[in-house]
Amino acid sequence: MEKPKGTVAAIKKLLGKDLVSVDEANGELALHVKRDALVGVLTQLRDECGYQQLMEIAGVDWPDRDPRFEIVYFLLSLTKNHRIRVHVTTSEDVAVPSVTGIWPVAGWLEREVFDMYGVLFSGNEDLRRILTDYGFTGHPQRKDFPLTGYVELRYSEEEKRVKYEPVQLAQDFRSFDFLSPWEGADYVLPGDEKVIKSNEPPRGTPPQVNDPKTTDKPSQTGAGAAANVEAKKRTVRKPKAVKE
Repeated sequence: MEKPKGTVAAIKKLLGKDLVSVDEANGELALHVKRDALVGVLTQLRDECGYQQLMEIAGVDWPDRDPRFEIVYFLLSLTKNHRIRVHVTTSEDVAVPSVTGIWPVAGWLEREVFDMYGVLFSGNEDLRRILTDYGFTGHPQRKDFPLTGYVELRYSEEEKRVKYEPVQLAQDFRSFDFLSPWEGADYVLPGDEKVIKSNEPPRGTPPQVNDPKTTDKPSQTGAGAAANVEAKKRTVRKPKAVKE
């Protein structure tokens, strides 16, 4: 998707000090703006720059950063056939201004970010969980959330009801016992001994068989000598050609 000419310059002039930085890659623009100026920035991008639609709101968790969370707004211009992203940062206890006054659909999207990451949105009058169950503990998309979760939900045939039980599995986190998921482990798994390593010389070819076992002939059934003899008896021999 090609960027319309003059877009970057026009946005920089329009947003002024509210714009922290601009990143450009693959024809898309990523605008990093001040959190407190978010509502005004998105309003200007909609009304002045023609980015009419809010397509998505996404969260990103950076545990080692401060602020920890990044909220990304995906905008689409139907008239320019172009997309931009608007980024703001926040922490767990600092709310992001809600943009439901600009796009009412943002209410659903903000609820999802709140449910998955625990990010608060000031001005959203219905900020509650939307994907997880009632009474759910934690926020599943955070990097420190265990893969097995904390509670197991199952239906009990004996009690004829849904039960919540503590997870008995180990609380595994997103880590590996080797450098990356694309590398193998140091220990040998069953069957690994059959693999030819790159630094090993090629193994010899299998020995040649003088009389390969095939079933091309009726007398070679592949079912053993007795079956071959019986099949040979039943083989119809072609009559010899008669000389004229």
